[in-house]
Amino acid sequence: MIELILKQRVDKLGQMGEVVKVRPGYARNYLLPLGKAIRATKDNLKAFEAQRAQLEAENLKRREEAERIAERVAGLSVILIRQAGESGNLYGSVSPRDIADAAKDAGLTVARSQVLLPQPIKMLGITTVNIELHPEVLLPIQVNVARSQEEAERQARGEEIVREEEPTLEDELRAEIGAAMEER
Repeated sequence: MIELILKQRVDKLGQMGEVVKVRPGYARNYLLPLGKAIRATKDNLKAFEAQRAQLEAENLKRREEAERIAERVAGLSVILIRQAGESGNLYGSVSPRDIADAAKDAGLTVARSQVLLPQPIKMLGITTVNIELHPEVLLPIQVNVARSQEEAERQARGEEIVREEEPTLEDELRAEIGAAMEER
């Protein structure tokens, strides 16, 4: 385990200024390269304490700016047109990159790493996705995945758009054979 000083709040790990123990790979591949933490040495502890007020002020400024942006674009909804089968399953999936691009078209520039999507969207419908504007500020947006613009508008009104599969010729023949067998 490696001891680090967090330079900003990290979800499920700690607040700014805390000394935490993490695995070497997490530190080496994520926290240190992204500037979210520094190694907890005596020199770094002294330097961090000297800069703590400045870092907290910068963090507060960034958080307030993120909150202003969140208020300005609250209730943001994006529409993604995708091909899908009759049952509503997408032929591909909607990824964080797709959502980031759609949000940019709607007037909110975000990186795909800011889109918190636990798993790709694979069905038609409306999904709420969080955008991380700051480690302490999340912006929920509505992602409306539909086959066409008209279908997206119907979904937004609350109509159910997924149709049941139409019976195939084989299903119809089975039903006729079943009816004929019952007559005997």
